[in-house]
Formats: sequence, C-alpha cells, structure tokens
Amino acid sequence: MTPLRNRKIVLAARPSGEPKVSDFELIEEELSGPGEGRALLRTLYLSLDPYMRGRMNAGKSYAPPVEIGDVMVGGTVSEVVRSSVAGLSPGEIVEGRTGWQAYAITDGSGLRKVDPALGPVSTALGVLGMPGMTAYTGLLNLGQPKPGETVVVAAASGAVGSVVGQIAKIKGCRVVGVAGGQRKCDHVVSELGFDACVDHRSPDMADRLKAACPDGIDVYFENVGGAVLEAVLPLLNPFARVPVCGLIAHYNDAAPPPGPDRLPGLMRQVLSKRLTLRGFIVGDFAEQHGEFLEAMSRWIREGRVKYREDIVEGLEKAPEAFIGLLKGKNFGKLLVRVAV
Repeated sequence: MTPLRNRKIVLAARPSGEPKVSDFELIEEELSGPGEGRALLRTLYLSLDPYMRGRMNAGKSYAPPVEIGDVMVGGTVSEVVRSSVAGLSPGEIVEGRTGWQAYAITDGSGLRKVDPALGPVSTALGVLGMPGMTAYTGLLNLGQPKPGETVVVAAASGAVGSVVGQIAKIKGCRVVGVAGGQRKCDHVVSELGFDACVDHRSPDMADRLKAACPDGIDVYFENVGGAVLEAVLPLLNPFARVPVCGLIAHYNDAAPPPGPDRLPGLMRQVLSKRLTLRGFIVGDFAEQHGEFLEAMSRWIREGRVKYREDIVEGLEKAPEAFIGLLKGKNFGKLLVRVAV
C-alpha cells in the first residue's frame, strides 16, 4: 500500500500562563500500515476543550500530561479507512481520543461507533458527546434541580453550559445564564430559552445577577470561577448545590490571584449555609452513557434541546482556535474540521 502523509500537532513547549502558537508544532510524517489487528482512521472532526490546557502542564492531575513531542490529546470523530479489527469496518464512523492529527492507527480500544441517524456526526463531540454528557450527569447527579428552583449557569453559551441550562428548564427551574457579551446573552435567552442572562463583562455584573435571582440561587453550575463565582456566593441559598465542572478563568494562571485570601470567606459560606460543593469528571458517571444518549437524542428530536457549533477549517488552525477558546472567543461547541 502507498504510505500516507500524516499531519499532526505536537506539544513543543510547556506554556507559562497563556499558551502561545509557538507552544505547538505541526509535523508531517509518513504513515504506513495499519498492520494486523489494527485500523486506520481518518479524522473528520477534532474537539477543542478547556481541559486541554491542564494537560499541557507537567503537574500531577486526574489524567497524565501530554509529553513534549507527543500529539496533543483530543476527542475526534473519524472514518474507518482500513481495518483488520473485529467489528470495525471501513466506512464506519467512530468517536475516540486520537488527538490532533489527520490520521491515526488504533487497535480499536476506546472507540465508540457513531450512529449518524441520531444527528450530524459532529454532535458526537458536542451535545451527544462528552460536553453533553458532562452537563447531563453533573447537573442531575450533583445539582439535583427541583421544579421552581433557580439554577445559575456559568459559560452559558458554551458546549456544556448551554446544555445544562436547557436541561434545567426541562426540569422546571428558573434558569439564569452568565456569558461573555450581549450577543451570547441574547442567544442564551432567545434561542436556548433561559429566563435571563448576565454579561460577565459588565462592570455591574454582580448587581445584575442579584436582580436576575430575586429568590437567591439553589444550584450553581460552575464552569468559570473568578469574578463570576464571587458574584454568585452571596446569593446562594441554604443547602445550595454547586457542581464544579471547570475553572476556565484560572487555567492560564501562572501564580495565585492577587488580593486577600478568599478561602476563609468561602468556607464560612459553606458552613453557615450548609452548601454542597463537589468537583467531578464526566468519567465518574460512565455507566450512565446509554441513559444520557437516549434522553439527549430524544430531547433534540423534540426540539427541547438546541445546540450551536463553532467550526474552524483545517488542522493547522487548531492552536490559534484553542488559545481563543480560553479567552471565550468561540460561540458554541468549538470543533476543527480536519477532513471533509
């Protein structure tokens, strides 16, 4: 067989603070095979997600870091080109974690077949994929929203936050989003059905959030941290639940934030209001994948959950798009179309 030319983006340097394009390197190399017991995959879509910033660091975390010179980690939707793996046939579409590259060779482990009947295959990386399941499991297992309660969602126009808010509406809650910019706030209210949305860039954001939550906050789905969390804390009701999904405001921090130590104030609130704060990783609830897929695909068919994708063309654009993601430049689930 004629060898293929694979294009891949590797980690060239560990960033200090905000990542730079020079922290990545685009490499082309010959790819032969796939060999016995292996399959060759052609990447169609690459998912860009905030968690990738943590994987660029050398420190210990819930998952191992990307080593210098290794392909950047990332979820993908791919087409099977060649295969000698049982149960994996050419032409099938699969979702996996083959990273920032045009082709990948795999033994089939960690792959999930994508059913095109459920929606565009790109949704396997978004509303029907990891972000959607993160929203579903985090909100329902940890947030436990009840009819009539007020749910506040940070990063409300993003891949996770947008789904969290729509599920909360399905569960009969008043839902208030926090997003960056009036355009995103308008989308969250007019298209996604939130009751209100506050622009976190507004100088009076805390006052606007208080006005949007006259009965306080019962569930706060945390994606951001920083000033948004500071505005939320005084509004939390007794026994409020705070699923902690992400802290994107701090992912580029090279040192602790300036100012007074806010931890004692946070712990005082936890104690006096009997708050429940719990961090989670979507894999904690892996056994709920079938339940999630059935419910979410049904809600999409019924028009109760809507989604938006922000698609960048070309693998070479991934570093710049990822850096923009950490600044909130994307609008919806950020994807790179690697191949047509």
